[in-house]
Amino acid sequence: MQAFYPFLAVLAAYLVGSLAFAVIVSKAMGLADPRTFGSKNPGATNVLRSGSKAAAVVTLLLDALKGFVPVLLVKLYGPSFGLGERTLAMVALAAFLGHLYPVYFRFKGGKGVATFIGVVFGIDWLLGVATGVTWIIIAFFFRYSSLASLVSAVFAPVFYVIASGPKWYAETVVAGALFVMALLLAWRHRENIGRLLQGKESKLGSKAKA
Repeated sequence: MQAFYPFLAVLAAYLVGSLAFAVIVSKAMGLADPRTFGSKNPGATNVLRSGSKAAAVVTLLLDALKGFVPVLLVKLYGPSFGLGERTLAMVALAAFLGHLYPVYFRFKGGKGVATFIGVVFGIDWLLGVATGVTWIIIAFFFRYSSLASLVSAVFAPVFYVIASGPKWYAETVVAGALFVMALLLAWRHRENIGRLLQGKESKLGSKAKA
């Protein structure tokens, strides 16, 4: 039975990651489906364009938690079930992929920024703080959520590797999972990258056009 624990952990992480809270929260609060306006991305940034900051904050927190909780549970209780760093890395990636390709929503999900940051916090709170602060700094100065997301995603595996020793021992498999997630996040932002290069990307705080 113990041989199935890694599979069960990864499956559970994917199913939790598949919960599209942007759609769920918007429906619960009587807002328009975020897949019908703005960037049409079911994420917190697009929910913000509906004009409801509360809905955006709730979406952001829940999307982050679905990455944070599975990773933290494996980190805290995994050793008791024979689950090591390899399973932790796979669970992190599964939760992230669940957000990108949710089974409940015909595999059409968001871009994974909040879930990615949640995963990073699950790996280590200091790594999460460093990644989150990077996002905040870029977003504050440039006002582009997509640019902040791309930069913070690139720096997350870098932070993880360069801080190895004093704070944690960097596992290759975990670093690899962070790198793969960064690549996937960049791929999901390919249209944003095009708009950034053209100077047409929407800035933070801009509402959806009617």
